[in-house]
Amino acid sequence: MSQELSALIYLVAAALFIFGLKRLSSPATARSGNQLAAAGMAIAIIVTLTNSGISAWTIIAGIIVGSGVGAYLARTVEMTGMPELVAAFNGFGGGASVMVASAEYLQNPDPAVQTIVTIALSVVIGAITFSGSFMAWGKLNGKLPGQPFGYPAQKLIDPLIVATIVFLGVMLVLDVGGSFVLWTLLVLGLVLGVTRVIPIGGADMPVVISLLNAFSGVAASMAGFVINENALIISGALVGASGLILTNIMVKAMNRSIANVLFAAFGGADSTGQGGTTSDKPVKAASAEDVAITMGYARSVIVVPGYGLAVAQAQHVLRELADLLEAKGVDVRYAIHPVAGRMPGHMNVLLAEADVSYDKLFALEDINGDFPRTDVALIVGANDVVNPAARDDETSPIFGMPILDVDFATTSVVIKRSLSPGFAGIDNPLFYNENNLMLFGDAKAAMQELVKAVAEL
Repeated sequence: MSQELSALIYLVAAALFIFGLKRLSSPATARSGNQLAAAGMAIAIIVTLTNSGISAWTIIAGIIVGSGVGAYLARTVEMTGMPELVAAFNGFGGGASVMVASAEYLQNPDPAVQTIVTIALSVVIGAITFSGSFMAWGKLNGKLPGQPFGYPAQKLIDPLIVATIVFLGVMLVLDVGGSFVLWTLLVLGLVLGVTRVIPIGGADMPVVISLLNAFSGVAASMAGFVINENALIISGALVGASGLILTNIMVKAMNRSIANVLFAAFGGADSTGQGGTTSDKPVKAASAEDVAITMGYARSVIVVPGYGLAVAQAQHVLRELADLLEAKGVDVRYAIHPVAGRMPGHMNVLLAEADVSYDKLFALEDINGDFPRTDVALIVGANDVVNPAARDDETSPIFGMPILDVDFATTSVVIKRSLSPGFAGIDNPLFYNENNLMLFGDAKAAMQELVKAVAEL
């Protein structure tokens, strides 16, 4: 394939990346955006492999195997496992960048200075992404403790690792030590990924996943500079930039800073409702019939989904409940907090799986002002994102975090297994409000009871 034709096709692929990324900004167009970006990447891969001289059969075999594994994971991984899958994909992206940059160095041990700089950056950032992503994967699926914890001399060891990486990077550029220095950089990058993610609590995993996604893009872009591949440079830069923007949105939604997320232990272990009551204050426990009457004769209901909805795999029952309420003339909408769930957009994807119409999903800033005019706020498996302490209690560790003002609704209903705290590890005053009802139980079972009760009204 001629160089001119390759450049033209790469330009088409880059355009597909950009248009695909743009369409990912809305739930209504996200699916087509993903397809456009995937098509662009497929085109770029085929052109690159064709120009490399690799046989057509090898290319076809690689596409079949890779696509088969991807399709299998997409169809078999449950929604509760999607955050872990995203974390793993970030890790594999970082690992791929490490291999590309390392292979280029081994083939050409005396590259130009600018090339050796990008090799070092790709190896270090890719290694941090690889090990850090799999630490996040372990925290999300429970194989590692979800609570934040440190280790002896943490404040000394991490800066020492960073200083050593910088020193070895300079040595690599000066061609002192050769491949031994490169492998040492790789090992230190892997170690730093572990030591930086392990101390971070599960509550901050959505931010960590977003940041590591940005790192995987930066590492890929650096690898693109190493092998002089424009498609890889462009796609990596887009992923890196979008990941950093999303990370900034996430930390703002938590009223935190990225430094606070990375270096300050915050939050408790993952709570799936197995804890006990955290306060002696009385609560209003309601039956499914009581809640059904409250919602069935309401004019408007705003649903606030949380990770408990994903754990219970209750999104389809929630859709059934909403359909019943709408058939009775109730206006049902969904309020999505930016950090609800375990990854950015988790609740949007979860509800999309249940075919909830995109025009019923509203971001925090678009719907928060409607709660005072809403009859019922139904909270399903959410906790910290509806905790009034973030708004009212200056001594609370989550004070200042934007929340969904569900307590301003005429009635709030919380479906939860118990009064146990959420990821932040603090009590929720919402549970004890006069206008709040607690429907205790598993989210799916509780909503199945609600469906039956509403249908009988």
